[in-house]
Amino acid sequence: MCQSEARRGPELRPAKWLYFPQLALRRRLGQLSCMSKPALKLRSWPLTVLYYLLPLGALRPLSRVGWRPVSRVALYKSVPTRLLSRAWGRLNQVELPHWLRRPVYSLYIWTFGVNMKEAAVEDLHHYRNLSEFFRRKLKPQARPVCGLHSVISPSDGKILNFGQVKNCEVEQVKGVTYSLESFLGPRIPTEDLPFPPATSCGSFRSQLVTREGNELYHCVIYLAPGDYHCFHSPTDWTVSHRRHFPGSLMSVNPGMARWIKELFCHNERVVLTGDWKHGFFSLTAVGATNVGSIRIYFDQDLHTNSPRYSKGSYNDFSFVTHMNKEGIPMRKGEHLGEFNLGSTIVLIFEAPKDFNFKLKAGQKIRFGEALGSL
Repeated sequence: MCQSEARRGPELRPAKWLYFPQLALRRRLGQLSCMSKPALKLRSWPLTVLYYLLPLGALRPLSRVGWRPVSRVALYKSVPTRLLSRAWGRLNQVELPHWLRRPVYSLYIWTFGVNMKEAAVEDLHHYRNLSEFFRRKLKPQARPVCGLHSVISPSDGKILNFGQVKNCEVEQVKGVTYSLESFLGPRIPTEDLPFPPATSCGSFRSQLVTREGNELYHCVIYLAPGDYHCFHSPTDWTVSHRRHFPGSLMSVNPGMARWIKELFCHNERVVLTGDWKHGFFSLTAVGATNVGSIRIYFDQDLHTNSPRYSKGSYNDFSFVTHMNKEGIPMRKGEHLGEFNLGSTIVLIFEAPKDFNFKLKAGQKIRFGEALGSL
């Protein structure tokens, strides 16, 4: 034994089980490199999980022969969140025995801080399954709608970000952005859309801002599991078009939104677009883990979290018909839709330059409270 090893001491030496036959590993990795991408991903996944779970440096010898772990983001994206969400949805529909309802719902109330005094029905035995409990209605006086401001919060939740849209980039949380065109999707040159197609970032934004002197604004509201799960119309407007993006169902909590760039563009979402008194207006309901079910009350043709879909695909539906030339009129505060558990609402709209938000990033907000006004 050399003197340097003697000085280092036995406590710093790698355990015998950490020594790998490097030649054999090189051969094995060479075989992996010849595999198809799906097979290679399947074979690399267990090693990657061990890499992040075992003590630091336990699998370091593998790096000496050229192996690199899959990134944490890629590892998380490989989790079958859509399948898990469908399974969760099935579980939510199972009717609970009468004696089990109070303890199950009480545990949920204690965990997420639900205020049942606001519920239209406070008796926990009334809710036959978890789905009914998640979608519980509120007492009429629990959420008064602010009449003095032009835009109100469509839901309960937490304000993640808000402000003007700059350079066709929207912030999902502070410092993490996503592309406006990737989020809303390409424009379609049809007469029923409230805006014509665009070919570049500048023209894309200019086609949304239809009136001179106006700007484009955004607001992101995160709904936690304990929040009221229905969402409402944030202003008086007309919905003319719906675009459904099937996609992933990754968690949209603020920590995950800081971690994964363009998270909202990866996840399943339903984009409602139309017009209000100042021009373009849109509301997007973004799905999340265990929240594959997004329901729009006036859209019976919408079906979310389907077992199969093509990545990057989307489905368009127009509410403008020969019988209805305008679309679906919505009044401020009117019921619009619901989530099964909790997720995110993104508002993107056109307004004059003197529009001001009455918000602070990170604040809690309730449906009916003011978002901003002129």
